[in-house]
Amino acid sequence: MRFSVYQESHIGGRKVNQDRMGYSFTRDALLLLLTDGMGGHLHGEIAANIAMQTIGSLFQKNAQPYIKKPERFLEDAFYAAHMEIHRYREVHKLSETPRTTVVACLIQHNSAFWAHCGDSRLYWMRNGQILARTRDHSRIESLIAQGKADPSERATHPDRNKLFNCLGATNMPIVELSRRVSLQAGDVMLLCSDGLWSMLPDHVLAQRLQTSTIVRAVPELVNNALGIAGKTSDNVTALAMAWGADPNLDDPSSSIVTHTLPIGSLTTTIQAPRLGATDTPDGFSDADIEQAIAEIRGAIEKNI
Repeated sequence: MRFSVYQESHIGGRKVNQDRMGYSFTRDALLLLLTDGMGGHLHGEIAANIAMQTIGSLFQKNAQPYIKKPERFLEDAFYAAHMEIHRYREVHKLSETPRTTVVACLIQHNSAFWAHCGDSRLYWMRNGQILARTRDHSRIESLIAQGKADPSERATHPDRNKLFNCLGATNMPIVELSRRVSLQAGDVMLLCSDGLWSMLPDHVLAQRLQTSTIVRAVPELVNNALGIAGKTSDNVTALAMAWGADPNLDDPSSSIVTHTLPIGSLTTTIQAPRLGATDTPDGFSDADIEQAIAEIRGAIEKNI
């Protein structure tokens, strides 16, 4: 694999930054991950941290050196993070369960898969065009899909900030999975929190990431969003990855090349414990995770 990656987060006008982002890669697989703790509930930053650590740890455990079943991995990793957030509430006897949105992208064998819960977004871009974007799990998007609201109301509708899906809720999360897509050199994946996309139109994001390297574009976009929002700005977070040998890169040597890495090696910016062959995050055994996920899957099937 050859890619460039850059990430940045700013607290904005809030007292706490509840956004988290990071990436991990082995010789043959790359995980991009972003979470946004929900401010309407207690300890959103804790839920965001738990989701990052759980999903990051499971990638570390299973990418040997790539993930055998990408879609199943993303779905099960989200379920495991959801369970771990609930376990945290029980252990610490919190009055309510912390909640977070999440978006993740797994890239291997020149293909990408992604999943999300909530309104943290992923954009897949090529030559300044948006090929795909995640659909927010929000009330306004549901109304638009039903023909009960116009797309122009996304920025002004009173229900625009109401989410019906996340990790940590009382209901089981709905993990929305993408189809497998084939990447071309120069393709860009952008993961971002609503603090960014709510301030900048999609075409501005695409244009900036086409005309500048991700190292320049990401901080410019974050600063632009902060400037537009002013003192009341939400946390603003973006993580971008440019795939392959990008001719727009000022310095091609800044690309990450993984084919020389030994099997078993892992590079990560996700703050998660390094796991041994039989370890799982924060007390979950393999049997615990498999049993709990089986129960979730069974409950989902009963409700279909």
